[in-house]
Amino acid sequence: VTVKAREFDRLVKKLGLIVRDSRDILAWFECEGKIITRTRRSKGSGDLPMQHSIRQQLKLNYEEFRQAIGCTLTLEGYIDILRRKGLL
Repeated sequence: VTVKAREFDRLVKKLGLIVRDSRDILAWFECEGKIITRTRRSKGSGDLPMQHSIRQQLKLNYEEFRQAIGCTLTLEGYIDILRRKGLL
């Protein structure tokens, strides 16, 4: 899956990730005040480097990540995935 910066930004909003602007753009998912997953992206535009790392940091397999980028994965679906993996 090729991820562009704007697709990552859309994914961040859809999954309700908290964002902090630093040298890179940092994003993390919190549940009940606890950070569950965290990732980051460079501030450049176009295709993002280290896309496999973003997928792994969000605790998604290839198919789940493809669905997330393709806008078919919802916040509720993401929470279900994290529960199945024992992270929540």
